[in-house]
Amino acid sequence: MFHHITVLKEEATEGLHIKRDGIYVDCTLGGAGHSSLIASKLGEYGRLIALDQDDWALDNAREKLAPYADKVSLVKTNFRHLEETLKELAVPMKDGVPQVDGILYDLGVSSPQFDEGERGFSYNHDAPLDMRMDQSSDLTAWHIVNEWPEQEIARVLYQYGEEKFSRRIAKFIMEHRAQSPIQTTGQLVDIIKEGIPAAARRTGGHPAKRSFQALRIAVNDELRAFEESLHQAVRCLAPGGRVSVITFHSLEDRICKQIFNGYVGKCTCPPDFPMCVCGGGRGELKLVNRKPIVPGEEELEQNPRARSAKLRVAEKL
Repeated sequence: MFHHITVLKEEATEGLHIKRDGIYVDCTLGGAGHSSLIASKLGEYGRLIALDQDDWALDNAREKLAPYADKVSLVKTNFRHLEETLKELAVPMKDGVPQVDGILYDLGVSSPQFDEGERGFSYNHDAPLDMRMDQSSDLTAWHIVNEWPEQEIARVLYQYGEEKFSRRIAKFIMEHRAQSPIQTTGQLVDIIKEGIPAAARRTGGHPAKRSFQALRIAVNDELRAFEESLHQAVRCLAPGGRVSVITFHSLEDRICKQIFNGYVGKCTCPPDFPMCVCGGGRGELKLVNRKPIVPGEEELEQNPRARSAKLRVAEKL
């Protein structure tokens, strides 16, 4: 059973400012919570395109979105192929670029991927070292832990997990794998605990949390895929179209904020000018919310995993 609580569902969907006859893209189908709400707001000529690389999510969505089957297209793909996918689906184009009215990203891992131990995402279940969102891809966490050089493992743990003991953990990984391959998440958790001093293990949540996040990001190339996709999303938005992005950690949020700001016009006129005359204020995007929207207390009570979520919305000019 695919049970997943959708974070900031109403807020992210409202941010898209949905038109009944519009074309919308859910880049992260997951548990289909956002897709269900978007589809319910579409009229006869509206269309939703939902992307995911996880077969489990797609199978679940076929059932959940069955009432809207005539207006929903489900596509198995990584969202880094957004523009190419829209072209293949014959979305209306302008100057060779597909044009849609709204695009949504809900980043991170779906609850079933965490909770079902065999996928290897969770440090709370002993399972094979996998962590692939797309089960047909070649790279797994096993390959990184058992085959990558020590320096590269340390870099991944530090860059993607912000793990300050990354070098110590990488050193312990090398020592253990020299004796025999590290096969399971349980073995890896024990090694990570060895690499973190006892005093540090007693604070800041589960000691393996940052390392597991880092490995998951590396296995699925999440940050680079998101960066590539978000640039495509800005290109593919029709004027007045909006993009809603829910992030769950600082690295994702930083990428989103920087990309959005790069498309927002920078006015250089003196502050006492009544209107912009430099032309710099006319960017491609405007921010709908200056500060990110975060979950309220009621949502956090129902779903503690939403605590780190942030929603940013921008509109194409």
